[in-house]
Amino acid sequence: MIAPTRRPPSPEALTLLETRRSVGAAGLQAPGPDADQTQRLLAIAARVPDHGMLAPWRFILVEGAARAEIGARLSQAYRENNAHMPEEKREKFAAIMGRLFPAPLAVVVVSRPVEGSAIPAFEQELSAGAVCMNLLTGAAAMGFDGIWVTGWAATHKAALAILGVGEGERVAGILHIGTAKEAPADRPRPDVAALTTHWLAPES
Repeated sequence: MIAPTRRPPSPEALTLLETRRSVGAAGLQAPGPDADQTQRLLAIAARVPDHGMLAPWRFILVEGAARAEIGARLSQAYRENNAHMPEEKREKFAAIMGRLFPAPLAVVVVSRPVEGSAIPAFEQELSAGAVCMNLLTGAAAMGFDGIWVTGWAATHKAALAILGVGEGERVAGILHIGTAKEAPADRPRPDVAALTTHWLAPES
């Protein structure tokens, strides 16, 4: 019998995973991934646990001139759907919607659980979340920076219609990808030891 070969460790990959840091969308600028890099990123994103091989997610890319166009539409939709808000506050957030896509590339990850499948919808949604994380990690491995966000543009029905999200679909995340204007500082991280327990058989 041939003994299994263990994959050699990758110190570089481990360091990347230990140091990756999100960068706010407003802090991202060109260069971003080119067409070939973007396709490679999407292939990496799709390489996730997917019980039943359902591919219960899809991608919407926002780049180039489309960033300003979709921003303008989201800004107007925010005004129209928040008429009850004080004008100053409404305009503040409408302006934020208008600037929602400053990074060279945004990938909208759409969760679309397959109805009638034996695989629970929750598992399918988790797979879409894994897609988002793979995008961030893949972008970092390529030397880019990014962030995973949601918010009004990812949840309100008017915004979803503008993005092109259909019935039965939800936005798992909007991933902004580019190059950080400046290196981000790290933030406090969870105390893993305090969050970890070891299962023990209960006493009889």
